[in-house]
Amino acid sequence: MDPFAVLGLPRRFTLDMKQAEARHLELSKTLHPDRYAAAAPNERRMALSRAVEVNEAWRALRDPIKRAEAILTLAGKQVGETREPKPAPAFLMEVMEAREELDEAKGNAEHVERVVSRARAQFAAAEGELGAAIDRGAFDDAIPLLGRLRYAARFLDEARLAEDHLAGF
Repeated sequence: MDPFAVLGLPRRFTLDMKQAEARHLELSKTLHPDRYAAAAPNERRMALSRAVEVNEAWRALRDPIKRAEAILTLAGKQVGETREPKPAPAFLMEVMEAREELDEAKGNAEHVERVVSRARAQFAAAEGELGAAIDRGAFDDAIPLLGRLRYAARFLDEARLAEDHLAGF
């Protein structure tokens, strides 16, 4: 499935997400089952199938990792954590140091907050680099950047969990 085609959007990483969401809502309203209650069974099934496709497309496009995977797959590239090249040793060292810092920060709300802030910035930078590579058509360059974004997303989630834990959630 091409989520961009389903929603009638350009196949670009950098999207106007408000426009994409508006398109999703517009199509969702058009395909809502209540509009097809009196329709023939095959027409109801087709509308329901199309509504499911629209929702899946929106889920793919609103997540930057899934959006990148969709573009790279449509460009004929193999993606997925097991199919992508192994990260560089320097990157692995960065990962290890960031995890150590998070472990040391646990228990200190101020320190965890700084780690979360850096994790957000790291995620934004990784997303920006990946988006720039994809949008200029440098798909081979984008694949390792996708790995960095995956890491940044996981680390940000872990840092937020540590922050939530300290806040009592």
